[in-house]
Amino acid sequence: MNKRTPEQEEVIQEALEILEKYMAPSKLALLISMLPWDGGDSVAMREELFAGETVDSLVEKIQVYRKSKLSRV
Repeated sequence: MNKRTPEQEEVIQEALEILEKYMAPSKLALLISMLPWDGGDSVAMREELFAGETVDSLVEKIQVYRKSKLSRV
């Protein structure tokens, strides 16, 4: 049986997708900015993660997320 070893980029992409579901957008953006990059294309990653988003749509998502967190308290 020949199992394929996932590439580092695949693992990072999957982890970011999971974090995107559970973290506040502002915290995810901060985390991404803190990650050490080894010459990878951070612009391409940002464009993929935030494809179709605008500042206004991201602000709206942040506000919705914060309201949902406050309603749980």
